[in-house]
Amino acid sequence: MLDPDVVLRLDRGAVPAGASRAVRGASAVVQLGFAFSGDGWVAQPALVNGAAGVVVTRGERPFAVVGFAFSRGKIVAIDILADPARLRQLDLAILAPC
Repeated sequence: MLDPDVVLRLDRGAVPAGASRAVRGASAVVQLGFAFSGDGWVAQPALVNGAAGVVVTRGERPFAVVGFAFSRGKIVAIDILADPARLRQLDLAILAPC
């Protein structure tokens, strides 16, 4: 469940030219409809620097990492990192399916 004031932030690697790097508000985040689609994309639950997140891969390489911040049971922030240089610096642990 998204907090009404949720903030979604995208790094340069994930932002199309001319697009905003931050989206504020649950309605705006939902309308953005940010998704990785097409063949070869896989989203897997992961620990990102020790916190819950998602690693999106294409082929064998991480393409993006999605991190979440929670408060009072709601998502208050979503951070999407897709800059290859920054991805190499993260401590990623992809979790095995349950």
